[in-house]
Amino acid sequence: MNINKNTILFNLLRRISSKPETSQRDMANSLDISLGKLNYCLKALKSKGLIKISNFRKSKNKLGYIYLLTPKGVSHKTQLTVSFMKAKLKEYDELKKELEQKKNTLHKK
Repeated sequence: MNINKNTILFNLLRRISSKPETSQRDMANSLDISLGKLNYCLKALKSKGLIKISNFRKSKNKLGYIYLLTPKGVSHKTQLTVSFMKAKLKEYDELKKELEQKKNTLHKK
């Protein structure tokens, strides 16, 4: 599946926002990307100040982490959401136009 970078980041920020305690493996599976790619993306988001990563200090599972959007991350997610929605609306309009053209072609026959 060919997914562009902004789509991956949008879906990753969305996933972090809705389920901050999700494991990296679960995030990678739900986004249909490799664990290595996910780890790379998380590090990039952290270095840009878009997310904070904390481990569960009192957890028996010392590998448990929580991923939180920073205010900058929330803002970036909002920008990506707007871009994503504009792209989807454009795609919808193009598909609707194509369907109308095919419908008109069938009616002419």
